[in-house]
Amino acid sequence: MVNTGQLETAPIRATGSSRSAAADVAFSSNAVRLTGRQWAIVGAVVVGLWLCVPLMWPRVERFEPGPDYRIPYSLSNDYWLYSRYCQTVSGQNKILVIGDSVVWGEYVTPQETLAHHLGELAGTDTFANLGVNGSHPAALAGLISYYGRAVSGQRVILHYNPLWMSSKRHDLQTEKEFRFNHPKLVPQFVPDIPCYKEPYGDRIGIVVERYLPFRAWTNHIAVAYFDNTDPATWVRENPYNTPFKKITGELPAPGTALRHKQVAWDESGIAPADFEWVKLEDSIQWLLFKRAVRTLLARDNRLFVLVGPFNEHMMEENNLETYYGIKRGIEGWLDEQQIPHYVPKALPSNLYADASHPLGHGYAELAKQILERGSFKKFAAS
Repeated sequence: MVNTGQLETAPIRATGSSRSAAADVAFSSNAVRLTGRQWAIVGAVVVGLWLCVPLMWPRVERFEPGPDYRIPYSLSNDYWLYSRYCQTVSGQNKILVIGDSVVWGEYVTPQETLAHHLGELAGTDTFANLGVNGSHPAALAGLISYYGRAVSGQRVILHYNPLWMSSKRHDLQTEKEFRFNHPKLVPQFVPDIPCYKEPYGDRIGIVVERYLPFRAWTNHIAVAYFDNTDPATWVRENPYNTPFKKITGELPAPGTALRHKQVAWDESGIAPADFEWVKLEDSIQWLLFKRAVRTLLARDNRLFVLVGPFNEHMMEENNLETYYGIKRGIEGWLDEQQIPHYVPKALPSNLYADASHPLGHGYAELAKQILERGSFKKFAAS
């Protein structure tokens, strides 16, 4: 005879056992199970690392810029290092020369730049080269705002290169997307830059990076030690190498090697050009240069603006009048703002390497002209 009670209770015991086993299996792959308090401790440690590592890193990485130091070309996108450079020189009573590759010295060695010749002619090492290669005004405004915060209460020579208004493409006005220098520094939302098509999610990440030192520091590690590749990608591409050996704590030296031959523009085969100048009032680059000016003034800096000098010898005759009108407009605005400035005439033709970059002797001549101006003497002595 079959025992009905046993048949009825057996499945119940089996079901309960299987549920208990399933509950155990659910966590069987975890070696450690953290409580809420333990998770809070982990979070605090992670946040502490985020905050402390960038602050402590200067103790590990030696950085002692000399009189003719400039950010190495290979580190042009290392904004954390630029911020550190600003902090270093801002406490040394120097005159900071800020601008794009004209200030940086595209065709010259560090000992032939504008900052060097200003110091040499003045008989002092007061001038510091804070130029960054490729930093057009839209990028320069971001560089100063987010990574040049230490530049406060200083004497600053700010350079404006009219080259960035010589076409709609240079002025970032074209609707078609194209790659330009330093996209992480330009405004991500306002004003709108037509040729900048970065997805909005990525733009938010870029904005966040500007305010989190840890994100800027990790970018510094990638640029300075991993050839501008993030460490995780480098590990995947080099599975048998140790990434920690790459982080030596020794930064690349600025070097003295020339990036280009020192040849005048007409001797190198560059032909005169028909520049399609944009209107000053419509220019994105000019708008954002004015933003950079206001940022520096708001931080109690004393400012001297240098405009050009553009290589007018390269222009077709019909371009000159338009360009002269732009120069008058720039000078008029600087006068209205009561900002000391110099808008020099073009240097001799043989002192230019291209449309906007002087050769070594060109920088020496430009430095001489600047130092002779009464407005500059008053600015430098203040």
